[in-house]
Amino acid sequence: MSKVIRLIVNPAAGGGKAGRVLADVLAALDAQGLQVRSELTRDLAHARELAREAASAGETIVCLSGDGMLGAVADVLREFPAAVLGVLPGGRGNDLARVLGIPSDPAAACAVIAAGFSRKLDLGEVGGKAFVGIASVGFDSDANRIANEAPAWLGGLVYAYGALRALIFWRPARFQIELDRQGGRHTFEGYTVGACNSKTYGGGMRAAPDALLDDGLLDVVVLEKVSKFSFLTKILPKAFSGTHVREPSVKVFRAREVAISADRPFTMYADGDPIGELPLRVRVLAGAVRVLVPSNGAPADAFLGGEKTEDVAVAER
Repeated sequence: MSKVIRLIVNPAAGGGKAGRVLADVLAALDAQGLQVRSELTRDLAHARELAREAASAGETIVCLSGDGMLGAVADVLREFPAAVLGVLPGGRGNDLARVLGIPSDPAAACAVIAAGFSRKLDLGEVGGKAFVGIASVGFDSDANRIANEAPAWLGGLVYAYGALRALIFWRPARFQIELDRQGGRHTFEGYTVGACNSKTYGGGMRAAPDALLDDGLLDVVVLEKVSKFSFLTKILPKAFSGTHVREPSVKVFRAREVAISADRPFTMYADGDPIGELPLRVRVLAGAVRVLVPSNGAPADAFLGGEKTEDVAVAER
């Protein structure tokens, strides 16, 4: 069945990057022979509304945005088994595009949309709301809040800036996590708990280097108490390569579901946006959404590799 593309654009994403590249993206999609209807969003609720309308009409939904809007749109599309989601990196972090091997240049990424290859991805869920990448809480709550308030000119450095600013006033919290799959209950004093559907967040930090997008599991990464000096010199620098998970203070569990609580209030952030308040429960939604990926099936370490990439008709040509 041939489909029209509904391009949903957050013009404010990436400090206005998405809005600035929109003309180039439309030209690139047109050059690929695709029929496109473009919509600018006012907020996440509007993006959800547009996604539901497009999915109901049988259109392919493509987002030019950051990961936050992608998560909101994916949340809607899990209600539509036949829906297909395309990703054009328009934010500051663009971590899902990075893990999927989608070109960082939004216009170049239009070739992925035109090729029409897709795979089913898992989503995470908190309190009925889905996310595509990583939901984390604790130190990350402070770092995300600061990053979201930071000036746009920092670009991709905004996440490192948020972490450094958060570290100044941080004091460890006492967390408790309870995992299914006989993972048991764990209590520790430390920095952060991350429930990871994907590998990276914060513009390329490999928080969960072994996480897979289609294994039906979350990688639950916890950072126990270390000195601020050790955090600054060992944990944070190694997070960009993923080797921080070898440190004794970092523990990684795998579960379909995790309950998280702490000894003081925290807001959990997912894909850079607030998603809930502790205590809360995070679960995986296996194969919840179909996403367009590069024709080679995306990097081998993004998936288990069990499901073959499919070719779908995405537009009239």
